[in-house]
Amino acid sequence: MPSVHRLREELSRRMRRLLRTGTPIVQCAVAAGLAWALAKNVIGHPQPFFAPIAAVISLGVSLGQRMRRALELVVGVSIGIGVGDILISVIGTGWWQIALVVALAMSTAVLLDSGGVIVLQAASSSVLVATLLPPASAGGLTRMIDAAVGGLVGFVVAALLPANPLTVAHRNGRVVLGALADALRGVAGAVARLDTAMASNVLAAARKSQRSVEEFRSALEAGREIARFAPIRWRRRGDLERYETAATPIDRALRNTRVLARRALAALQDGEPVPRPLPGLLEELAGAVVLLRDELASGVEPLQARETARAVARKSTVELLGEGDFSMQVVVLQVRSIAVDLLQATGLSRTEAISALPPLHPREEQRED
Repeated sequence: MPSVHRLREELSRRMRRLLRTGTPIVQCAVAAGLAWALAKNVIGHPQPFFAPIAAVISLGVSLGQRMRRALELVVGVSIGIGVGDILISVIGTGWWQIALVVALAMSTAVLLDSGGVIVLQAASSSVLVATLLPPASAGGLTRMIDAAVGGLVGFVVAALLPANPLTVAHRNGRVVLGALADALRGVAGAVARLDTAMASNVLAAARKSQRSVEEFRSALEAGREIARFAPIRWRRRGDLERYETAATPIDRALRNTRVLARRALAALQDGEPVPRPLPGLLEELAGAVVLLRDELASGVEPLQARETARAVARKSTVELLGEGDFSMQVVVLQVRSIAVDLLQATGLSRTEAISALPPLHPREEQRED
């Protein structure tokens, strides 16, 4: 039955999602339990409720900048507890006292030029002081210690039970490179068929690709931190470095592809002639992107992608440029730029990548007098 089939697909999708997030769930669970046990049994705090909270927050939803976030957590807690203890011991508790304590704690954090984590943590800590801890008690210092314990435990757990830094990089890299390959293939099909509607759809899809680039960069930042602090992930540094080398050129290639798609649409709308080799060159560029995606995922140097991109670069000659009008000439120039971007994504320097291009202004042969 269709409904049963849809139910199975939905359950399968949710299980895959659960498996992808399994490592962060285990990290948070272990860190919370260890932080509570350490604060209660070793340090001797009877109710160290903030230690597991601090451990979970220090791990966070995303993986990047964990050490900085743990430090911000402790600073925010200290501000919130300090302001809360001073005020509540003087003015007591109540709705307006809570409002005043939160406003002053957040204002203090802002005046100290603190980040968003510190400001929000100062607010939540001041609320807990105002509502759960009696005024003028020693709870403030205890919770500050709990915050430090929880943040430290979260960091240690992340180092000892790290996620695979390449898993997220592979997943986001496939999305970004897939969007790039689809855009190039789409423009190739549009100019081959002289289809303005298809070109417009390709351009609209390409314009939505920037978010995937930002997520890709965030994934690499998280992976870089894991590979730096987690000993069992040190061997992944080389594979991760290939992605990091490719990230900026891939971003440029996507931006240049959006320009290419926009000018291709303009050329088709104006009825400009299409250079005959152009659709094939775009298909070859898309093939180079697919090779780059597969070689990065395999952990090998992207030599096949490099040679394919170099072959496209060599074919983007001045003769090809002369076959089109203005917009098509821009398209050809963008083909050259994207080929250079892809060559850099494979690990070549910009100088090495540009050297693969045939000159646009070849020198005239010197005539003998």
